[in-house]
Amino acid sequence: MSDRLDTDQRLEERRPDDGPVAHLPADSGIGDPTASIEEFSNLPSGTTAAEDEWQAGKDPESVRRSRVLLADLVRPHGRRLLGTTVLMVAHNLLNLLGPLLIGLGIDRALPALTGRDDAGPLVLVAGAYAVCGLGGALARMWFVRASARIAQDMMVNLRGRVFQHAQRLSLDFHERYTSGRIISRGTSDVDTLRELAEEGLDGLVNVVLSSVLTLVLLLFLDLPLGLLVLTGLFPLVLATRWFQRSSRRAYRRTRSSMAELIVHYSETMNGIRAVQAFRREKRGEKVFAELTETYAAANVRGSKLLAAYIPMLKVVGAVTLAVVLAIGAVRVVDGGLALGVLTSFVLYVRRLYDPLDQLAMFINSYQSGAAALEKVADLLARRPSVVEPEVPQRLPERTSRGREVRFEQVSFSYRPGVPVLPRFDLVLPPGQTCAVVGATGAGKSTLAKLLARFYDPSEGRVLLDGVDLRRLDNQGLRRNVVMVTQESFLFAGSVAENIAVGRPDATREEVERVARAIGAHDFIAAMPDGYDTDVRKRGGRLSAGQRQLISFARALLADPAVLILDEATSSLDVPGERAVQQAMRTVLAGRTSVIIAHRLSTVEVADRVLVMEGGRIVEDGSPAELIAGTGRFSDLHRQWRDSLV
Repeated sequence: MSDRLDTDQRLEERRPDDGPVAHLPADSGIGDPTASIEEFSNLPSGTTAAEDEWQAGKDPESVRRSRVLLADLVRPHGRRLLGTTVLMVAHNLLNLLGPLLIGLGIDRALPALTGRDDAGPLVLVAGAYAVCGLGGALARMWFVRASARIAQDMMVNLRGRVFQHAQRLSLDFHERYTSGRIISRGTSDVDTLRELAEEGLDGLVNVVLSSVLTLVLLLFLDLPLGLLVLTGLFPLVLATRWFQRSSRRAYRRTRSSMAELIVHYSETMNGIRAVQAFRREKRGEKVFAELTETYAAANVRGSKLLAAYIPMLKVVGAVTLAVVLAIGAVRVVDGGLALGVLTSFVLYVRRLYDPLDQLAMFINSYQSGAAALEKVADLLARRPSVVEPEVPQRLPERTSRGREVRFEQVSFSYRPGVPVLPRFDLVLPPGQTCAVVGATGAGKSTLAKLLARFYDPSEGRVLLDGVDLRRLDNQGLRRNVVMVTQESFLFAGSVAENIAVGRPDATREEVERVARAIGAHDFIAAMPDGYDTDVRKRGGRLSAGQRQLISFARALLADPAVLILDEATSSLDVPGERAVQQAMRTVLAGRTSVIIAHRLSTVEVADRVLVMEGGRIVEDGSPAELIAGTGRFSDLHRQWRDSLV
């Protein structure tokens, strides 16, 4: 049995915890990166995955959202688009004059040349033909340049919106919607839209204008033959409608399959150490091969549809041309139609059907682009679950380095009806260091995330100096509350830039001062370029302990009132832990602090200990009081002490 479910089957299934994709009002301003979060009404956060996107693609509201986004992208370029349309109209008019001039040459110029030896009409017709050709070429050149510039400007705008919006979405969204899928939205999907905007616009405008103008000229040249050609277009309309519907489904599958490929590729490269350490290369190659085959099959499906559609156009065009030529020839022989008119008519019929190949390619590109646009619009329509207040409240001036933290009747559930933290109350006085211990899954990190406002409580409220965190704007909240995790994430760039993440305007002297205070200066100074040394991706040039010290220096420079340390020493060896613990004392001094810890050695710096089990606080007291007691913490401490022996 395959280790991986068939992609189509997985796309048709929805996880039970995923809600529906909500709908945008027509005036939602979906693309505006500065739009109020409230405008994205009724959209759940974090309910996205490959199967959700497939369902969204089949939802008419998803199509409507994509149209809203497209209109929003096009609106700023209205005048420029009008100018490009004028250029394309000029190009088509000049090109369409060619067959008319040829017919005029046959019926007027050639008789004048053979009967009166007058070359003037022929020279005039030939010159006019050359001028039309040159003018049409110039008009097309300007059109291609202008449309390419518009397309690039639109895509730069869209990429920026995707990136900005993804950064604003809440943590619960990012925990469900993989980074690879977001990368797919901002790269391959946007690039597909760029190709559609650059090449599709040219093809669509050219086909529409050429077809309409050609039909007008055909009816003008000869009404009966023109009506015959018009009748022959009805089978094409039916075939085009079939191709449009079928290819839409095919390209939705293609975009979803492509996103899964990028997700797997991204996860494999990000976890390359684990892949190599556990010899997962063969497994990864197998999964990648399956995904590649699924993606290829989706593309083949689209190609088969195109391969069926284009011959339909050719057959209808060939049959229509043959009928026109036969009936027209009979009328020329009978004297009811001039030879030049028939020649022009046949050339126009050829020109009518030749651009329809471009129509097929445009529909092909359009369906791929429409599928990509639906997915980008779906991402932009996601609403953060943690929103900033419309009228933020200011915190009172700090009277000490720390602030009071208060949980009032707080409960929290990731899923409705399944509480992770049952209702509780908790007060942390300003400047107190509180350690939170307990088994994995006890609710420690969830409590920390509520304090950092990565999530909002399901019930109750979290207060900072008496102000509900939901009443603070993001800037004020992050200035006062900083969280340091065990991951100690560092960005590619210099050591100094990573320390100054919380205060980009900090001077080099301030950066070095906090590094000295933390105890990180010596190893930083010993690096090849000192504080200008590139730490590389994710800080890969540094050890875990060094990365943690830099993260503490970052926190100290930011100077928050409340500091949260989530498993800050769990991945360190004993020497590294001791260095970090010394740095912790410097960072924690005078601040209100919450330390999430598995290692009880970390608790030594705490004024107070909370023991959690099953989301509840079961013990609360100073480390000495709890060690002297007979509760859970006393048992944990004794087990830890025995392990050291």
